[in-house]
Amino acid sequence: MTRDQSLDDGFLELAISLAGDNTAGGGRPFGALVVRDGWVIATGVNEIHARQDPTAHAEMVAIREAAKLLGPDLSRCTIYASGHPCPMCLAAMHLSGIEAVRYAYSNEAAAPFGLSTAAVYADLARPFHEQRLSIAQLAPADAADPAIYRAWRDGTVHHAAAAARSPERVAAPAPFRQRAERRWPVPAGRKTRP
Repeated sequence: MTRDQSLDDGFLELAISLAGDNTAGGGRPFGALVVRDGWVIATGVNEIHARQDPTAHAEMVAIREAAKLLGPDLSRCTIYASGHPCPMCLAAMHLSGIEAVRYAYSNEAAAPFGLSTAAVYADLARPFHEQRLSIAQLAPADAADPAIYRAWRDGTVHHAAAAARSPERVAAPAPFRQRAERRWPVPAGRKTRP
């Protein structure tokens, strides 16, 4: 066994251990770590249950923690995950510059437990008009040459775009306003925003 293989195995064992610890606390069996130059930069476990956040996958949590330390460019980093990364996590790895991912358990191994994301991968491989999710561009007048993108590139403020989206100029439809104005009971143990 090579030194690199031994390190990979050790990091994967740590990811699996994190996943196991997470299940003891009521979470899903997923753990991940971000490694750079042989050092663990950050770890994460699936926190969907704790945060009530569907994006709080182990890889996403680890990426967010690593970015707090290294900034948004995570080049030269490898993710070690207990399970096959879902499309969201894989996209975040691409966007953050992660250079490699190693995972322990496949989607096929996860399927009998209802933990596979193979169906999401299959859906994303279809053209937009065939996917489960309705996807449609509602193109603004400047869609061919977006002023907001040009302003970002040039470092200028685009007041017209901000003004067009200000609350004074855009009123919510009446049914939404009614729903938004209702006061809903807060579940026990949940804090409300000040």
